[in-house]
Amino acid sequence: MSILVLGGAGYIGSHTVYKLIEKGEDIVIVDNLQTGFEKLVHPKARFYKGDIRDLQFMDEVFTKEDIKGIIHFAANSLVGESMTKPLDYYDNNVYGMICLLKIMKKHNVKNIVFSSTAATYGDPKKIPITEDDETNPTNTYGETKLAMEKMMKWCEKAYDIKWVALRYFNACGAHEDGIIGELHNPETHLIPLVLQVPLGVRDTIYIFGDDYDTPDGTCIRDYIHVNDLAEAHFKALNYLYDGNESNIFNLGNGEGFSVLEIINAAKEVTNLPINVEISPRRPGDPARLIANNKKAKELLNWSPEYTDIKKIIKTAWNFYLKNK
Repeated sequence: MSILVLGGAGYIGSHTVYKLIEKGEDIVIVDNLQTGFEKLVHPKARFYKGDIRDLQFMDEVFTKEDIKGIIHFAANSLVGESMTKPLDYYDNNVYGMICLLKIMKKHNVKNIVFSSTAATYGDPKKIPITEDDETNPTNTYGETKLAMEKMMKWCEKAYDIKWVALRYFNACGAHEDGIIGELHNPETHLIPLVLQVPLGVRDTIYIFGDDYDTPDGTCIRDYIHVNDLAEAHFKALNYLYDGNESNIFNLGNGEGFSVLEIINAAKEVTNLPINVEISPRRPGDPARLIANNKKAKELLNWSPEYTDIKKIIKTAWNFYLKNK
């Protein structure tokens, strides 16, 4: 029996596929390559190019393949873009989940692990954030992910579909061998943007605000390595296979690093200068976002291996050097 990875040609999806294949799993990938890259598809996975909103296409995949479980990454995920194109995000993310759940119901597939986000919490009232904290998204992206979580909850009551939603914080890093890594167009994540300066892609990295209530005045985020995320998806699927209840888990290191700390760590890793300029704050940026990961550690038996920020950045740097 196979695991279907939706969005398996994307950043986190491709790393999860590599992890699953390393563990001997049989993998099927569906990706429309809207934001994914065919060169990130694992050569041992069976790849179907198509859109999860195409019910006929999805029905053909489910008919041809013997699918036991699903890991769902196929969604639009740019916060800024979601605010200017909200209908696109509801169409791709929410309607896409409707189509997926319809196909799961038709083919009697009962287990799904969903790539959710810390953006479901909005502006947190306390740090670190726990899974039972209030969810009040401040952007369309977070709102659609929360709607997808709720959709799975109601479909469980109606159709007995079991689910895990993994709310992760700032994904980062790359495969240790440098064979796959973080590719976005446009790039919006801090670590690759910082590394674009020593790579010669950009002249300057801009810090949006240095007057926050943090030790160095810059925003603090929880950075979680993509391989640790991949391992969590594998453990979450097996958690469902073992008959456990549907659940929500935070995925983060449980420790935060400021923007300046990331830049200084990147300078050490690359041994190259990085030009920095201070810009005004961006609206809606909380000072701190840090996960409480105790629940995932206890119930999934998961714990992040990449806790040294310089080691995390080194994996990303290695990927970019190998794939200029």
